[in-house]
Amino acid sequence: MCKHQPPCPTADSADREAAHPVAHFPEQGWSLLCNGVLLFEDTGELLPDGQIIAPHKPLGTQHIATAA
Repeated sequence: MCKHQPPCPTADSADREAAHPVAHFPEQGWSLLCNGVLLFEDTGELLPDGQIIAPHKPLGTQHIATAA
């Protein structure tokens, strides 16, 4: 699918998210990458073969509120 030089990572590569977006719909929360991967805003992915990659964004710092 990718015609970039150098070519983008394939859908089965560990760095597949580095591929160029060919369609981007931030209002819907997803992008289609040139390697066929659907990348979702929550970092979940749908691979071209139908495999689902669960969201894997890093956990943020937790803030603990204390009473004054």
